[in-house]
Amino acid sequence: MSINPDMAILRGGAEPRTAPSRPQRVVIIGAGFGGLAVARALGNSAIDVTVIDRRNHNLFQPLLYQVATAALSPADISEPIRRSLGRYRNIKVMLAEVHGIDPVAKTVLVDHGLPVSYDRLVIATGSEYNYFGHDDWRAAAPGLKTIHEARLIRQRLLLAFERAELSTDPEEKKALLTSVIIGGGPTGVEMAGAIAELGRFMITRDFRKLAPEDFRVLLVEAGPRILAAFPENLTTYAAAELQKMGVEVTTGQRVDEVTRDRVVAGGQTIRTGNVIWGAGVKASPAAGWLGIEGKAGGRIPVDPDLRITGFADIFSIGDTALGLGEDGKPLPALAQVAKQQGQFLGHALRGELLDGRKPGAFHFHNRGNTAVIGRHAAIFDFGRWQLKGRLAWLLWALVHVYLLVNFEKRLLVTIQWIWRYLTRQRGARLIDENVASVLPATTQPE
Repeated sequence: MSINPDMAILRGGAEPRTAPSRPQRVVIIGAGFGGLAVARALGNSAIDVTVIDRRNHNLFQPLLYQVATAALSPADISEPIRRSLGRYRNIKVMLAEVHGIDPVAKTVLVDHGLPVSYDRLVIATGSEYNYFGHDDWRAAAPGLKTIHEARLIRQRLLLAFERAELSTDPEEKKALLTSVIIGGGPTGVEMAGAIAELGRFMITRDFRKLAPEDFRVLLVEAGPRILAAFPENLTTYAAAELQKMGVEVTTGQRVDEVTRDRVVAGGQTIRTGNVIWGAGVKASPAAGWLGIEGKAGGRIPVDPDLRITGFADIFSIGDTALGLGEDGKPLPALAQVAKQQGQFLGHALRGELLDGRKPGAFHFHNRGNTAVIGRHAAIFDFGRWQLKGRLAWLLWALVHVYLLVNFEKRLLVTIQWIWRYLTRQRGARLIDENVASVLPATTQPE
């Protein structure tokens, strides 16, 4: 006679076999560098992982400025999140906007659908541009955090040249060909150099009624020098290279007013066809979801193991988190920090939830800080030593290609960079909107 082992009660007081407990649930908010790194480290494990993001794609932000200046297309530096994580059968992806967290009920509140339950929660929601109390400037001076913003900047840049070509007013022509970049950090410097290269090439090759002397690129920085996070000798080199490219670098001047066609800085009014913002960032509003006050630009304080202080089951990484380095200073808001934190936390959660191992402390390994100025010009700061010029430019290109999400993107970007280097052509110079709706009325078709 056969006996069902699930129903039998063994001699000696043994208990019946019980059903296995459910898998542990990890919810990750944000699919940037850090969030993806956590998810991949937890991939194909016995942990139930849910990734929530308000966009359906990840984005390689360090090259977003090249989308804005028509060097690359959005698809070259982005990929659907479902594709990035599709090979991991234990990971679910949710397209939703998070608007709150209930730490008591252990749920994430989203804009549609039921709350999402978790056993461990990871907040990796990144940062956004800080307009320092002038949020009304955002529409006139977009930053570079999303594909939409990059395409908007590209649209305005290209349309300004088209409108200048058709204008018969010399002063209007000069204004349309003037671009103002606010903020002298890496994004501002890279944008200034890329716009200078793009503009001078287009005027020389493609536009018959535009003169190079009417083209201006201004980089405005409120601090005493650009690229303040780099050693002074590298910032001096960067400023000199920008000036060789025709960029007017202004430091020590605060911006007082920004509109769609005008910037007032240091008491001077500058008529402009394009304004780009790169003057500072702040953390996402995630601290408010937890009912706590963010520190240092809204960042959430975390313990050495990346656990949010005061919350046993919630972690934060990347630009959202305020973690301290071994020198006691806040870790910088860089992609390499987010990626290293994500890899560390993913393995730590895997060990804690599956093997009961207590997480250790995160240690950041600085791989160097870099910024590109233009063709054959870049800087690298490795702490003990620095690099600048052509070799730094080549190293910058190699590092950024390597960091792209997959082999397909690396190959596409490499081929386009080689073609652009040989021909100086930019293949993404497309204007999306109906030109007739934005050109001067006298030039519209009847």
